[in-house]
Amino acid sequence: MNTRIYKMSFASVYPHYINKAEKKGRTKAEVHEIITWLTGYDEEALGKLVADHTDFEHFFKGAPRLNPNAKKITGVICGYRVEEIEEELMQKIRYLDKLIDELAKGKALEKILRK
Repeated sequence: MNTRIYKMSFASVYPHYINKAEKKGRTKAEVHEIITWLTGYDEEALGKLVADHTDFEHFFKGAPRLNPNAKKITGVICGYRVEEIEEELMQKIRYLDKLIDELAKGKALEKILRK
């Protein structure tokens, strides 16, 4: 897997998450809810991470908590089954990608958040 993504700024990918969701009729608030659910970051912390151009490695390292239900995220994203990714950081990045993808595909937020 491409390790350069670890050093990629979360802030550089964040607008793509928003655009992907909004193009499919979803909202920025829903994207934030997903990020909060997965990482435990609140709105203020999320805004600071984007403003500071935090990379993915530090984004996940500094997360208040990874949701224990994240292990329920399964399926293929970017050609990889997320549940089979062995490298922990890459798996977390792909968890987030998968959740945003599910949102853009119209899945109900309750199902995305594994409730």
